[in-house]
Amino acid sequence: MKNVFILGGTGLLGYHTVRELLKREYIVSTVALPPMPAPELLPPEVECHLGDINEMTDEQILDILAGKDMFIYAASADERMVPEIPATHFFYEANVLPTQRLAHLARKAGIKKFVIYGSYFAHFAETWPELELKKQAYPRTRLLQEEIAFMEGEGQMDVMSLRLPYIFGTMPGRTPLWAMFFPQIEGKEIVPVLGGGSAMVTVQQVAEATIGALEYGEHGEKYAISDTNMRHKDFFQIIANELGQKDTVIQVVPLEQMKPAMAKYDEQTAAAGKEHGIHQAVAAEIQNRDAYINPDDTMPVLKYNKADIHQAIAETMKRCIEDTRK
Repeated sequence: MKNVFILGGTGLLGYHTVRELLKREYIVSTVALPPMPAPELLPPEVECHLGDINEMTDEQILDILAGKDMFIYAASADERMVPEIPATHFFYEANVLPTQRLAHLARKAGIKKFVIYGSYFAHFAETWPELELKKQAYPRTRLLQEEIAFMEGEGQMDVMSLRLPYIFGTMPGRTPLWAMFFPQIEGKEIVPVLGGGSAMVTVQQVAEATIGALEYGEHGEKYAISDTNMRHKDFFQIIANELGQKDTVIQVVPLEQMKPAMAKYDEQTAAAGKEHGIHQAVAAEIQNRDAYINPDDTMPVLKYNKADIHQAIAETMKRCIEDTRK
């Protein structure tokens, strides 16, 4: 089984996964939203359809999936989006319903392996019950996305989820999303952060772990992947350094100082008719914790390699700076 279809092959994760698949002599095809981020982004051997798969008929999708062995679902709405109230409805329609439909059609087409790019917020919704993250729109729908896909595949198609943490890397034609942190740091002498940290990986590691899931994964498994666990203070210091602000002080502040402002922001967002997939007051609780993942839990199973996360962060931020200062 070496014929793979990937949904979202021109996105950051999809692009690097396509490259790794080709390196390992897989046959690759993709459907991705237009426009192409850069000319000749994908090599000619990749069959690429530009369009919205959600607007295609079942028959069109089955034609595309004919003869394919594996499906990689690399297209979802993430927690940075701030939709209209209720956010649950938005993320349900954006992530759950399309996954159910495509997993159903994949099984009907004879696909044997199906990998979802999920979120590590689903992992912490299960491991930190006291935060009640299952009541937050984004983690709640990410958990449902996994479960529905598992049920669609039951007995015929192995479905696995990669629960992804912070991811660093670049690609042609797209500015990394991490530029969103620049306004918090640029020109500031003191930058307040909460005292927790996050698991981190590179785009290359996601690509390697994806192929690991296709080749070694077991149906219904939820693989929370990681390489390095880093405190927000150290992460922000790398960003400040790349911005040329080595004298900027990254100051850890207590949750009690930060949370009221975040709760106020939630109120303002609601007043504007919008809602975060994870309320900002809850996000503060998360950022005050160590959202860490032990790489030894998944690295030997999925056989992805170690990486230099510090270098990946620095290179990603350099690219953000170049693109935003053009």
